[in-house]
Amino acid sequence: MAILKAKEIAKLTGKDIESKIKELKTELIKIKVANKSSKLNPKEIKRTIARLLTIKSMKDKEEKKGGQAS
Repeated sequence: MAILKAKEIAKLTGKDIESKIKELKTELIKIKVANKSSKLNPKEIKRTIARLLTIKSMKDKEEKKGGQAS
């Protein structure tokens, strides 16, 4: 799993973001359990998960504002 940039995440839909979060969380668990070096650093995975969650919450807030205005 590649580390995603904020611009790339912004293009994803809500369902895609949720699936990426699940993928990264399982990969993080695998790295911790296996306790071996990986191409991805656990710290980088945690940061990507945080980016995904942040952008997801921003999109959710925008949808709520859009729904209340109409």
